[in-house]
Amino acid sequence: MNEKKEASFHPFYERTVESKPIFEGRMISLQVDTVTLPNGETATREIVRHPGAVAVLALLDGRMLVVEQFRKPLEKVQVEIPAGKLDPGEQPEAAAIRELEEETGYRARSIRHLHSFSTSPGFAEEVLHLYVTEDLEPGEAHLDEEEFLTCEAVTLEQALAYIAEGRICDAKTLLAVYAWRLRELTGSF
Repeated sequence: MNEKKEASFHPFYERTVESKPIFEGRMISLQVDTVTLPNGETATREIVRHPGAVAVLALLDGRMLVVEQFRKPLEKVQVEIPAGKLDPGEQPEAAAIRELEEETGYRARSIRHLHSFSTSPGFAEEVLHLYVTEDLEPGEAHLDEEEFLTCEAVTLEQALAYIAEGRICDAKTLLAVYAWRLRELTGSF
């Protein structure tokens, strides 16, 4: 039985009565659904549709590759691990390899899936696939036309300091840093 069908049998399941598209953009779309609640009442749910994304914890000589870029929704510059959205029909592993090279100029000779997670399940369907690689070779960065960033390699101590300073505050990078720290402490992810 698939996950969605199983969910429809759960006592908290909300059945969709109506779905209205509100906005269709390059990266996301927005819809408003009318749902029937478990108690029989109706409510509305604003849902952001997103194709999914990938991120890579890339370790090079004991340092993590990060990119620094301006994030308009936060109105500040952020330090993050390389990441990007899935192209239509693209497999997450291929997207992770592509995004890593596009943003950092490093090519992953091998890559391993760490985890996939929902980024904001209260309003968005986006799932982010986190990968790790320590098998890197120099390649060539290919930034998108509207992408402006710098790449650096930071130590675990620098990454933890960036978290304390608020320079790293996004979930994917926090998760990656803590996974790296766990690996340093235990020997495995």
